[in-house]
Amino acid sequence: MSLREALRIALRGLRANRLRSVLTMLGIIIGVAAVVLLVAIGNGVQSSVNEKVQPLANLITIVPSSGNVPGGAPPKDLIDADVDALRKEVPDAAAVIPVTAGQALAETDTTKFRAHVVGSTDQWLEVSNRDMAEGSFFDDAQVRSTARVVVLAPTVAKTLFGDEQAALNRTVRINRQTFRVIGVMQAVGEPLDNDVVMPLESVRRYVFGGADKVNQIIVQATHSSVVPAAENDVIRVLTERHRIQDPAQRDFEVQSLRSQLDTFNGILRILTLFTASVAAISLVVGGIGVLNIMLVSVTERTREIGIRKAIGATRRAILQQFLIEAVVLAGVGGVIGIAVGIGLALLGGAVAPALGPTFGSFAPTVSVPSVLLSFGVSLVIGLLAGGYPANRAARLRPVEALRYE
Repeated sequence: MSLREALRIALRGLRANRLRSVLTMLGIIIGVAAVVLLVAIGNGVQSSVNEKVQPLANLITIVPSSGNVPGGAPPKDLIDADVDALRKEVPDAAAVIPVTAGQALAETDTTKFRAHVVGSTDQWLEVSNRDMAEGSFFDDAQVRSTARVVVLAPTVAKTLFGDEQAALNRTVRINRQTFRVIGVMQAVGEPLDNDVVMPLESVRRYVFGGADKVNQIIVQATHSSVVPAAENDVIRVLTERHRIQDPAQRDFEVQSLRSQLDTFNGILRILTLFTASVAAISLVVGGIGVLNIMLVSVTERTREIGIRKAIGATRRAILQQFLIEAVVLAGVGGVIGIAVGIGLALLGGAVAPALGPTFGSFAPTVSVPSVLLSFGVSLVIGLLAGGYPANRAARLRPVEALRYE
């Protein structure tokens, strides 16, 4: 008997028990769909996080140590001279900007708000990957002239003035000093939406003081791939300037988002693999269902097997027939499961933007390897689950099969 004829007979046998066949495939469908969907969700989360964080992955942040190092000299402050040295001696630095920040009370005649006040240069907006919603950011001329201008984050603008547009060209008092609002930034989420940004010298003169001290230096590397080299240069320059002999006694801390992002992606890949493996358990359950239904099929069709053997059907033909039935059950279930998984992934991508800005860029990404692997596993399960019943059917003697009732 040809393979085509065996396939035709197998399909005819499955159509004769449609409901039973569908219920048998259900476990395979759920398992394959779950694997495809969970891997797609994991890929979507990773892509969404990378999309948001990637523009910041080439940033290196330097902050003073939080306290004295036991046995060491008192920590030195970060100052403007450190910033100048980094600009000159770190070749992979595209920008080096000082930041002075702290909490301060921002108020109008009717409203008060405890804001995070940031003083920096005109490059702060670009380096921090922030965008303007209304108005404009301050420029280099306003930085050099110590202008009394501020740019508000949306939460501050709405709290103080009720509306982002209404905040433009209005005045706000910070540390009892009056500043003019020239712009409002786009929302990025708490706590960054509580920022008030002004020129560096303005924040020093009118809010915090501090002369040439800074409490943060941001180094933007030319590319994320050169972050490790730039980080080493930053450590070398500041170690020399602060005359640090023992690396364990550094009075500054250097942090980069690149290493944290790589660590996060590694953890996420492990979690995606783990959840997909858990979902694959339902494939095993589906395989048990295929095994059970094939055993029932062999029992029900014992007389048919006897008749076929009596008229010349070989053991190989019988084995082939039942194996094909099992593989078709698992294969069709796998195809339907892939379609369901892809459909749910597409549906998730379409629904996500409606859930709010947090999910705006989230879109499950179907992975071709996960589709091929889950379908391949479903076929293997069909072969394994159908092997024993098919072999049992092939070993039946014609006389015994014809006597069966």
